[in-house]
Amino acid sequence: MERVMIVGGPGSGKSTLARALGAVTGLPVFHMDHIHYAPGWVPREAEVKDWMTQEVHRKARWIFEGGHSRTYEQRMARADLMIWLDFPVGLRLFRVIRRQLRYLGKTRPDLPEGCVERLDKGALDFFIWIWRTRKVSRARIAELVAEPPEHLGVVRLASRQDVAAFLALVEAGEWRRQALPGQVRSAPRPAAAPGAA
Repeated sequence: MERVMIVGGPGSGKSTLARALGAVTGLPVFHMDHIHYAPGWVPREAEVKDWMTQEVHRKARWIFEGGHSRTYEQRMARADLMIWLDFPVGLRLFRVIRRQLRYLGKTRPDLPEGCVERLDKGALDFFIWIWRTRKVSRARIAELVAEPPEHLGVVRLASRQDVAAFLALVEAGEWRRQALPGQVRSAPRPAAAPGAA
């Protein structure tokens, strides 16, 4: 596990998992929101985002979380593991609202300086966008993971329990044995203790 891409809709826990996985593995963590925005919520041009994304891809080791789907295939070509956080939209919306309230007037750790969380029309538009794109965004990722490149291991995590179990496997050094390149795996579970029912 040297290059890990984490994908999923807003509120699925990509940045939280990236930080936790980085702490366990020692891999450097990169957040796509640092590429999407310059300080102060200034959006970058698509071509600039492409270039900055490719700079991360070229590194030898990384955990790279977030979107910019036009570079997904390039990222998949470089990654050895893809994690899809496939959470229900209701839970994701709840998490986004909770996150905005928690960081209201402050900048989240996964955002550039000066990107202060606020509840305004932009926040409402974001909630509406999450709802409207819930099916097409998920379908896009599902299509990508349906036939991953032969070198790429893919795991789909669909609950907090799945995420906790996955991290436990990685921490125990068991994930390398269980990750099969080219195969989509769901809900990894640690091996049962000897004698367990």
